[in-house]
Amino acid sequence: MSGSPASILTDRQPVNYSPVPLKLKLYNATGSIAFGIKDNGFSVFLLTFYNQVLGMEAWLVSLALVIALVADAMVDPLLGNLSDRTYTKWGRRLPWLYAAPIPLAVVWYVLWSPPVDGPPSFWTLLGLAITVRLLLSACEVPSISLVPEITRDYDERTTLFRYRFLFAWGSGLVALYLAYQVFLREDLLSLEGYRNFGLFGAITIAAAVLISAALQHRYVARYPEQRPPPFRIREVFGEIVEAFSERAFLIFAAGALAAYVSQGMTFALSNYLYYFVWQLNEGQLAIYPLILFFSVVAVFFTLSALHLRYGKARTGAGATIVSMISWLVPYGLYAIGLWPELGTTASAVALFFFIFVSNAAGVTAVISATSMVAEVIEAYQEKSGRRAEASFYAGNWLVQKCATGIGILLAGSMLSLAAFPSGAKPGAVAEPVIVSLIAYYCVAVALLGLVSAYWLARFPISREEHEERLAALAALDVTARADPDASGLVP
Repeated sequence: MSGSPASILTDRQPVNYSPVPLKLKLYNATGSIAFGIKDNGFSVFLLTFYNQVLGMEAWLVSLALVIALVADAMVDPLLGNLSDRTYTKWGRRLPWLYAAPIPLAVVWYVLWSPPVDGPPSFWTLLGLAITVRLLLSACEVPSISLVPEITRDYDERTTLFRYRFLFAWGSGLVALYLAYQVFLREDLLSLEGYRNFGLFGAITIAAAVLISAALQHRYVARYPEQRPPPFRIREVFGEIVEAFSERAFLIFAAGALAAYVSQGMTFALSNYLYYFVWQLNEGQLAIYPLILFFSVVAVFFTLSALHLRYGKARTGAGATIVSMISWLVPYGLYAIGLWPELGTTASAVALFFFIFVSNAAGVTAVISATSMVAEVIEAYQEKSGRRAEASFYAGNWLVQKCATGIGILLAGSMLSLAAFPSGAKPGAVAEPVIVSLIAYYCVAVALLGLVSAYWLARFPISREEHEERLAALAALDVTARADPDASGLVP
């Protein structure tokens, strides 16, 4: 099979595939930059900006962000189904990637420069946050859905996801660096600094998605093999329920849900853990993004070999256990008095080592799970005769966003149970409070890690089963082409 663009992407292709060209991997990964910048802004700076700079109540800001997250999660499956149903000469995904990024860039800028005097209203922030999230989904869901369309090869899909995660993490960490070292260097509460941060993000988001779409155009722009049925809302929701009832997807979702709850809980508590438990100083915190970045780079170079040897399910489950243990070891050593003195260089170096290992293993598990979704698509196609890439990846986002919300609520509950004081300073919180918070947090991390590993290990689609399914679909396709009236994939 030749390596021409036409031979790389079709709805029906033989079982043997050419490697995906490096340039196509880079083109596709460029689209994930938008997600990395959005995720960094929402996770790190939005609460500080609206609370400390614009003067909104912190609980109102948090409530608006959680509601926006849940609303987005509920709409994602509908967006995915609409993308699967899109039927144009440019294919199913490109029209979305050309239409959504400019409005997304405009609303992103307004989010960081709201047209109000004084504190914005709850409804202003809620409307902006929901709009940003929905437009981001309209870019990210079609973009990531191109991966299983570009190739059905078990290992090449992993490679494409490695590039996407590297670009997403890299762009988020670059945005973090620029925020601290350029836009907010003089003042963390600078209104003008946040406005410039928003402008940088808006331009980068729009450019990344549009450039990614334009560079992939000649590879993916063609009519889909099958014209979707007319849009009827009842049928759309029936298709969504049918897709999400796929056994392999439900097993994946159970493992992913536990992992994302743990991740959301950890992100929500990160400032408390690094400032109050580990007492890192500003210089040490400046190194933290570099540790995360290099851990992702390590995954980029090692993941394919792990999948080749152990498969995606075993790799994901094993990495989850390694990540959990590596993350808990410092807390265990601290509890039994074997950890270096808090606030020292030795303490920071030891912590960063365990963070590096834990984050590398965690990213390995997430990429493995994300790549596993691609194999669900052919299992569903074999049963239903339809491909539903965007619906399944929208389902992945649904799981992730709902789980993140649960994690945030767990984090708040732990702080309340531990009686963590407001307005506290590092080193000034009573030891029993710190111990209680650590105990609640570590128990939750351990339980969620074990649940996640249990379900990921039971993902039912192996490399061998995937390749057998592709061969069966290819044979069915040959029969259907020879006899269009025969039962099969051609209506």
